[in-house]
Amino acid sequence: MAALLAVTSCRSAGPGQPAKTVDQFFRKYEGRSGFKVNDWSAGLTTRLLLMKVGSLGGENSVTQALSAVRSVKVLTFVPSSSSARQLVADGLNKEVDGLLASERYTPLPVTESGTAVLRYAARQQGDKVQEVVATGNVDGAPESFMLVAISGNFTQDQLQQLVKFLPKVKSEISK
Repeated sequence: MAALLAVTSCRSAGPGQPAKTVDQFFRKYEGRSGFKVNDWSAGLTTRLLLMKVGSLGGENSVTQALSAVRSVKVLTFVPSSSSARQLVADGLNKEVDGLLASERYTPLPVTESGTAVLRYAARQQGDKVQEVVATGNVDGAPESFMLVAISGNFTQDQLQQLVKFLPKVKSEISK
């Protein structure tokens, strides 16, 4: 009975051993069929996002938040079969929830923008936020999975600006 429970819990956490950190999660799924990882350095990320902010009528506080970004990683998965959809529903989301809880990320309020729903969590040390993680789905693919990890050195105000800003550029960063 215990072995059956162990096998079931591993299966519900995605294939193989569940990742213990956000970086391990990216490494685990990078290169697997159907998964796509984009990784941007601060220089490129800042330039791309600042251009997008300008086109969205961004504020100075958003620009300050973006200037604190060190890197952005995006993992997307659009399932093409019923078993792949099951992986999203039962595996990927549970695995991310488990690793965020074990790494002591603080859940933030969920945001909805149109049909997009993003769940956020932040890891901080003292009054500074080192990483913001958003999970949701790829625009136009409701049964898909997307994980965005933004590392930097943010104040609480900058964190709030990022959370407001991300839904506006979600489709751009998942490409």
